[in-house]
Amino acid sequence: MTSSTDKDLLCFGHLSCFNSLTEEELSFIQKSTRSLFFKKGETICKQGAFAPYVIFLSDGLAKIYIEVTREKQISTHLAQSGDFISFSSIFNHDEYNTSAAALVDSDVCMIEKDAIISLLKSNSEFAYRIIARNWQLGNRLFNIINNLSFKQMAGKLAATLIYLEDFGYDSLFENLSRKEIAEFANISIESTVKLLKDFASDGIVTLDGKIVIINNRSALEDIARKG
Repeated sequence: MTSSTDKDLLCFGHLSCFNSLTEEELSFIQKSTRSLFFKKGETICKQGAFAPYVIFLSDGLAKIYIEVTREKQISTHLAQSGDFISFSSIFNHDEYNTSAAALVDSDVCMIEKDAIISLLKSNSEFAYRIIARNWQLGNRLFNIINNLSFKQMAGKLAATLIYLEDFGYDSLFENLSRKEIAEFANISIESTVKLLKDFASDGIVTLDGKIVIINNRSALEDIARKG
């Protein structure tokens, strides 16, 4: 992890919820922001740790996960450039309620929570865009609960592959291990490997090293739907 001083470029130089801010508001939030660089595999934030900042992923890719026990974790979703990683910490007292790790080299902006709260209260357009982003995350978490509660292993993995494909990040599977795919599906690594081979034998996917190519989307959706 390294620091960066080019806040304008890293945090606010591309289209995001921040383009609804005035120049005065941008100047205000930049003074409350620290930019950091995380190498692939580094932990960005830790569940249960003190949370003085809201974390914004300016450039890169990260997995967000819940640490169930010391040995078990469930990956909830992915974050990419322009996404908040820990926005819920504003409403969760002083702790991060999830962990996050960089899947590729990533630039991150640590924004003081009080600065974000001030902007939410003063800029309704900014607040609306934040709410819209968090609604999408809420919908993702609802799907996770549905997968955990009602789906068999094949359905869980199928739903996971659909989510990963739809995420829209180029070369995503190149940056995900089988263990990480298993953590998104909440099944064992052994079951993940076996089911992927079964899907490949049925022509639903093609396996090319780490890469998973979906050949028959409708068949995968049917498996996910039936669970």
